[in-house]
Amino acid sequence: MAGRSRRDIGTDDPRVRVRPGRGTRPRTKQRPAHHDAVEGMVMRIDRGHYRIRLDDASLTRDGSGDITAMKARELGRGKVVVGDRVAVVGDTSGRSGTLARMVRIQERSTLLRRSAEDGDAAGTQRPVVANAELLVIVTAVADPRPRPRMIDRYLVAAYEAGMEPLLILTKSDLADAAPLLDLYKPLGVRSLSTILAPHGPGPAEHGLGAVREALTGRTSVLVGHSGVGKSTLINALVPGAGRATGEVNAVTGRGRHTSTSLQALELPGGGWVIDTPGVRSFGVAHVGSAEVLRGFTDLARVAQDCPRGCPHLAGALDCALEEWAEQAGDAALAEHRRARLDSFRRLLAPALEAEDPTRP
Repeated sequence: MAGRSRRDIGTDDPRVRVRPGRGTRPRTKQRPAHHDAVEGMVMRIDRGHYRIRLDDASLTRDGSGDITAMKARELGRGKVVVGDRVAVVGDTSGRSGTLARMVRIQERSTLLRRSAEDGDAAGTQRPVVANAELLVIVTAVADPRPRPRMIDRYLVAAYEAGMEPLLILTKSDLADAAPLLDLYKPLGVRSLSTILAPHGPGPAEHGLGAVREALTGRTSVLVGHSGVGKSTLINALVPGAGRATGEVNAVTGRGRHTSTSLQALELPGGGWVIDTPGVRSFGVAHVGSAEVLRGFTDLARVAQDCPRGCPHLAGALDCALEEWAEQAGDAALAEHRRARLDSFRRLLAPALEAEDPTRP
C-alpha cells in the first residue's frame, strides 16, 4: 500500500487523555435542598469562622446552643454579617474542634449598611448588621463632645434600613443634655439620658433601667464614635460581657478604639444587643435623597407639591416645603415647622452631597 495506513488511536495510546467520569454524568446547577438543616443566628465572625447560636440549644452537647461553622462553597461570595439568620448542617454538637457547615442565609428583615466614604461609588457599600430592629445611637454629652453631623448620618442610615432609631446620651452628669435633645426633638427621635460608672454600678448611676426596658425583647445594634461609652453601656446591660473600655485622649478629645469586632450578646431579660467598633466616620453615599425624605412622612406629603427635581434646600425655587414653613397659622406652629424643615435639610445634606459632589 503506497500511503501510510491510518492508525487507530484508542484509549491505550499515551496521546489520548481520559478524564474519569467525564461525559457519564450530566452537569447540573441544582444544589442540595438540605432539608435536615437547623437554624440559628450569627453572633460573631472571626477570620472565616462563624459563631452561631442555634434555635434548638438541645442539639449542642453543653446545652448552650453555640456552635462554630464554616461557610459552604455553594453560598458563593455573598457577605454574611452578624445578625444573619442561617441554616447549618453537619456536626452541631458544639464540641471543641468541630465545625458545622453554613448552607443557607435566610431572608433579611433589615440590613444596616455604610459606605467607606461619602465620595465612594455605590458598589463600595458595606453591610454591617442584619435583622436588627433598633439602631441605638450612643453619644456622650461631653468628653468627647457631641457630633451632631455623625448622629445625622446614623439617622439617615437607620431610615434607609427600615430601623427605628433610639438616641442614648451618656455622661449626662458632665454637661447639660437639653441643647442636644432639642436638636432631635422635632424629628420624633426617642432619646434617653444616662450616667454610668465605667466599672460597674456607681452611686451616681441612673437611666440604665429605662435603657434596659427599651432594649429587652428586641434586637438592637449600638453605634457611635470612639469614647462615647458603648462598651460601658454593654457591660452594664449584660453582666459578664467583659467588653473593653478606654479613656478619651485629653489632647485630641477622641476616644480609643476598644471594641475591635462586632459581637451579639444576649440580654438577661430576652433580646440581643450587638456591639460595634467605634468609628470616626460613617459614609451614607448609598442612601438616596428620596429615601431621606421618606423618613419624614409629614414633609413627604407636602413635598408632593414641589416642582420636579426640587432639591428641597433653602432658596430652592417654588419649594413647597419652604412655603409650608412660612405659612403657619401661629408663632408656635411656625417655630415647629421651621425646626422640622431645618432638621430634615440637615439630614438631607449628606445624601445630596453624595449624589452630586459638585453641588454648592
